[in-house]
Amino acid sequence: MSPNLSRRDLIRLAGAAAAAPVLSACAGAPPAPSAAAPGTFTVYWNAGHDYAAYRKVIAEFEQANKVKVNLQKYQWPDLRTRLLADFASGTVPDLVEEPGGWVQEFAISGNARSLQDFVDRDGQAMGFPADWQPVTVERNSYQGKVYGVQLHLTCNTLLHNRAMLREAGLEPPATWEEFLAAARKLTKDGVYGVALNQDFTYVWPWLIQAGVTPYDPATGEIMGPREAAVEALQFQADLVHKHKVAPVPVLSTDYSGPQKLFSAGRAAMILTGPWDLDPIRKTSPDLELGVAPPLKHRTQATQAAGVSLFVPAKAARPELSWDFVKRVTAAEVERAATAETGMLMPRKSWAELPEVRSDPVTKVFADALATAQDPSQQVRLTGQLGKWDEQLKVMYQQVLIQNQPAAEALAAFTRTVEGFLK
Repeated sequence: MSPNLSRRDLIRLAGAAAAAPVLSACAGAPPAPSAAAPGTFTVYWNAGHDYAAYRKVIAEFEQANKVKVNLQKYQWPDLRTRLLADFASGTVPDLVEEPGGWVQEFAISGNARSLQDFVDRDGQAMGFPADWQPVTVERNSYQGKVYGVQLHLTCNTLLHNRAMLREAGLEPPATWEEFLAAARKLTKDGVYGVALNQDFTYVWPWLIQAGVTPYDPATGEIMGPREAAVEALQFQADLVHKHKVAPVPVLSTDYSGPQKLFSAGRAAMILTGPWDLDPIRKTSPDLELGVAPPLKHRTQATQAAGVSLFVPAKAARPELSWDFVKRVTAAEVERAATAETGMLMPRKSWAELPEVRSDPVTKVFADALATAQDPSQQVRLTGQLGKWDEQLKVMYQQVLIQNQPAAEALAAFTRTVEGFLK
């Protein structure tokens, strides 16, 4: 059993064996890795990333290696539950896609395999790490060794219904003050000015724009300066409960709620990333989609997000896992996935592609990456990110959904995390 699994993680393991993924590559619940045939290669993947570009990679990988890929698809909370159960049992998949932050956490706990030997051998040929944005290499390394490879590099910015803003005589807002004013004017006739996400990770752009440092290991300060963190949290809650320009978010493991309201014409603005572009285009092809740079408060910035790939330490065929990593992160695959879905990618060369620079939507996102920060880096290096995220989720939902005063919720959060960060 991993020594760094939190008590809450361990409690969740009791039901993990019965946790079924949202989708499966074939009918019925997928088998646990231990039940897979010798010729089966098991991959844990996010349910929203089943792209045609990746299916093509899978087909080529299967043919080249004479194996059958068992692609098991999960929402992130379900994937984590399943993965922790696998670590505890010692029976693990061949490869895992993770939502950002788990690589260093599992490197510290001994549950992720170092990929440095493969990088030393093949890195130059595949352009790694030279062609990857530096932040993506840093967040997937520990003690000078690479443990993961970034698959998507994303960020959060402002999407808006251009027709609604035009009819209201508005330009896309650039600051928090302009955003609130626009949301008030756009809220009418059953339409909200904005829809906020219940997923706690959507708190980060606001905190970064307010100038908040999540954790300073030198001083031990958490969410400082405290008054800026309170302001950022309360601003979001007030959009829902005081100004009533946003609906109360619905608790769910699915982060697509605001996108669905936006696509249905029931919200004029949402704050999200490129993962919502494809659903919007597919469900609302006539919607006049506008994308604006990240909002500014004390600073104009957003968070660096995205997903990475790692190989569990006990994976039986790391050479095969590495072959899949090389194939799915190839430059031509990045290009195909962006053309298919609008997803942003971590290669420096991707950001300079003609189709990226000429697309009015993708270009805004790509330019926003220059302002993107990685807020959980210092927490990850403590090995306590799992516990931190659990408490951050509690605090965020207390404030945003239950309308608990931000100062009160933040004080409780700080007391709790101080205990395990020390």
